[in-house]
Amino acid sequence: MPSRRHVIRLAAIAAPLLLIPRARAGDWPVKPVKVVVPFTPGGSTDITARLVGNRLQEVWGQSVVVENKPGAGGNIAADMVAHSDPDGYTIFIVGPGMATNPFLYASLSYDPVKDFAPVTTLITQPNLMCVPNSSPARSVKEFIAFCNDNRGKVTYASSGNGTTLHLSGELFKRLAKVEMTHIPYRGGAPAINDLIPGRVDVIFDNMPSILQHAKSGHVRALAVTTRQRVAVVPDIPTLDEAGVPGFDVFSWFAFFVPARTPPDVVARINADTNAALVYPPVKARFEELGANPKGSTPQELASFLRAETDKWGPVIRDAKIKMEN
Repeated sequence: MPSRRHVIRLAAIAAPLLLIPRARAGDWPVKPVKVVVPFTPGGSTDITARLVGNRLQEVWGQSVVVENKPGAGGNIAADMVAHSDPDGYTIFIVGPGMATNPFLYASLSYDPVKDFAPVTTLITQPNLMCVPNSSPARSVKEFIAFCNDNRGKVTYASSGNGTTLHLSGELFKRLAKVEMTHIPYRGGAPAINDLIPGRVDVIFDNMPSILQHAKSGHVRALAVTTRQRVAVVPDIPTLDEAGVPGFDVFSWFAFFVPARTPPDVVARINADTNAALVYPPVKARFEELGANPKGSTPQELASFLRAETDKWGPVIRDAKIKMEN
């Protein structure tokens, strides 16, 4: 059995080691970094993660691995990241679900504020209202008429419960006074795959994942969801212009890391990500997809998250939208 003096000596040796942080920006990263995407490959979240991640990989000299973890409106991925080591090697790319899921689900296994540290806003983007080419609707007003002629039969697709695709559909129902049934998918790509052959009637999809399908003629674009038109598709009207006054919805994506990640590592990820967003090839590609590269401080992202929470909470409560865990 070790003597008391021996124990004290071991404690003295170990004490400085306990004070060493898990990661320091000066030598970070020294191994691959994982970016967790809460949806399937091919959707806007995934596209954004890979565009930014490819540039960060060049800057950091370490692999940036995108891991898709779909399910439960992003809650499966959020739970995983919230309980990951706070060392900067696990980054969560997430959007409005961070603000809406606390209202959509009766309980969560994580706290969007306490369990995460904000890093930076990545992009904002409008959604694009699209129908299959087989649809009789060639305008928003014709689609509203189609809904009224087919009450109880019209469906709209989304990339999952609580996403802006879902909320855009709910807002459209309320403002246009039509009936539609929500069909949630495990990401934007499978939703589009069912829209093209007409298995669903409409989608309000994120611009980066649907725009090429619209431009190539695989689907028919009817309107953008923001109050202003979008430069990359200047001839497509806004929903407000097209007969649904007051419609103004946009998506956003941001980086978060587990709470208690060392501040200097958060600052390093923030600075390098913001630089990646203005790197000309990355910036140009986002703009081609109809997205707006943003960048922010962690504090600005925290304030934005609070504003989004205040914005969507009443909408979800009034619409009585509830999801099963």
